[in-house]
Amino acid sequence: MKVYISVDLEGVTGSTSWESTNLGDTEHPAVAEQMKREALAAALGAIDAGATEVYIKDAHDSGRNFDITGFPKECRFIRDWTCSPESMIGGIDETFEALLFVGYHSPAGFDRNPLSHTMNRGNNYVKFNGKISSEFLIHALYAAELGVPSVFLSGDQALCDHVHEYDKQIRTVAVKDGIGCATISITPEEACRQIREQAREGVLNRSGCHIEIPETLTMEICFKDHFRAHKASFFPGVKQTGPYTVEYTGKSVSEVAACRMFIL
Repeated sequence: MKVYISVDLEGVTGSTSWESTNLGDTEHPAVAEQMKREALAAALGAIDAGATEVYIKDAHDSGRNFDITGFPKECRFIRDWTCSPESMIGGIDETFEALLFVGYHSPAGFDRNPLSHTMNRGNNYVKFNGKISSEFLIHALYAAELGVPSVFLSGDQALCDHVHEYDKQIRTVAVKDGIGCATISITPEEACRQIREQAREGVLNRSGCHIEIPETLTMEICFKDHFRAHKASFFPGVKQTGPYTVEYTGKSVSEVAACRMFIL
């Protein structure tokens, strides 16, 4: 059994400051180490459930955040970026049987993680069919179109709540919650224990996980800078709907993902 794990950083336990997200900054190594530990916990959980191939994507910023030593032999690593519409699940295809998300965070427009954003910090929100979309949803829908179910996610509490609006069967682990600029996190050891356990349950329950794909998908982006909306409006099919907003409607998730790759 072949599974895919996408690992971000702003949703790991203890991550709080933007400084900790930048490769080379003083606070980064400790959070990157926890990113590794949580990725390893999810990989072990998937292997416990019978996975024989585990692809792990470093899906944060540089794509080169954590040391890959110490993982079991079943693991393969995707580092840096494939420069394709799959983005944070670059290289995924129909041969995978499950998708897991580790260290994911609330989207722009949510207020319970000081690091909330969607793909970058240049927008106020991204909406799919009128509802605020997260990086989780963007990629879970892409995978669903390939027939790959999303089965597990760890991150902040608000994101876990958001995930269950789309599929209550997805196993989640909330490792932290946010208040203003602060976070309240569980211990790194407890986060890893829960992640391994729930990742295992998610993979075992993969046949019960299903995110509905809408017949048409309209993406709305509200940029923080008006010139970005103006620039995006020149992409074929994109309509500027206000000084800061644009819309694009696709007949498939992959169409919308390709558009997003160029304008967001």
